[in-house]
Amino acid sequence: MSKVIHVAVGVILGQDGRILIARRPDHLHMGGRWEFPGGKVEAGESVQDALTRELREEIAIEVQAVQPLTEIRHEYPEKTVFLDTWWVTSFSGEPSGLEGQETRWVGREELDSYQFPDANQAIIEAIHKSEVAG
Repeated sequence: MSKVIHVAVGVILGQDGRILIARRPDHLHMGGRWEFPGGKVEAGESVQDALTRELREEIAIEVQAVQPLTEIRHEYPEKTVFLDTWWVTSFSGEPSGLEGQETRWVGREELDSYQFPDANQAIIEAIHKSEVAG
């Protein structure tokens, strides 16, 4: 059985109800596809702490408020990911790709026209079903 990678994922809501997505660098797993920002939860770290750290490192924002969205376990041939996904309902700073990645604000209805990693499809479905802020 493959190792499970615990990932904190942020679905970042702008004031206008749009959602921030970022394009994965080409050299990474699923490179070139779009994703919701986040990253691995380190040993001894809470999911909220990991999410706050990753969003600060990746897109230069400080998380102020989150709400749980969904939890997804997805098996790729080479690894299993557990996506611990949170709405980021309040933050400070202006998001920008600190690792050179392109970022974009999109409406919920536009999400289906972007190519995401397979594991993210269930997040998009959860977003469409969710009543949170927008």
